Amino acid sequence: MRMVISHLTRMHGGHICVAGVDLQTRRHVRPVLSTGPISSHLLARYGGPFEMAHVVDLGRLRPRPEEPHVEDYILVPSWVKVERTAEAHEFWNLLHEVTATRFREIFGEALKAVGHMRLGTEPGCGSASLGCLRPRDPPQLYLAAARDGKRQIRIKFTDGAMRADASVTDLRLYGDDHATPDADKVRGVAKWILDSEGVLLGVGLTRKFRPSEQAAYVHYLQVNNIHLKEEPTWQLG
Repeated sequence: MRMVISHLTRMHGGHICVAGVDLQTRRHVRPVLSTGPISSHLLARYGGPFEMAHVVDLGRLRPRPEEPHVEDYILVPSWVKVERTAEAHEFWNLLHEVTATRFREIFGEALKAVGHMRLGTEPGCGSASLGCLRPRDPPQLYLAAARDGKRQIRIKFTDGAMRADASVTDLRLYGDDHATPDADKVRGVAKWILDSEGVLLGVGLTRKFRPSEQAAYVHYLQVNNIHLKEEPTWQLG
């Protein structure tokens, strides 16, 4: 399978999530390991294959769908080969090809409000967990205080029918530890969004999570990546 990487996000514990668009089917694909999360050591900056806009040959993948994460395929890292980096216009056009203008075009009717400006689906529900959205208005990117006292990157945006205030896991907005928000980058991208002639958001649903033992499990909506027309292939480096 040949894929263009369009989702590159941080996870806890020095791990990452990688996903993209299958060049043959134009469907979203998320390669995962059978043994657990993907290590950040597989990033291109450390000699690995994964970077934004890389065209990669993933080899033969085995599907492992589980609603709503129907895009999951088991990956063998040693089979991954980097072919090239997509050209900026090529990458932007591909994103536009798979972009929706409504949340429910991506996630289906299972997506619902799960709190104030929080969206998500119940476990085992939903027809997708990855997509690309063109927001109706310029999103508002900002830093917020998390419950543990640390800062959290968040973004407010709308499709015109539903509003969301979601966490942002775009790996390019974090420091070298892939965990600490880079405040300067966040402020710079926030301004860039307002000045940009085109903003697309890579969106996804988390693995099931509950903030407390009393709460129900939910797959929360998050923003995986922010794509800007002026430099769509912006990379981690």
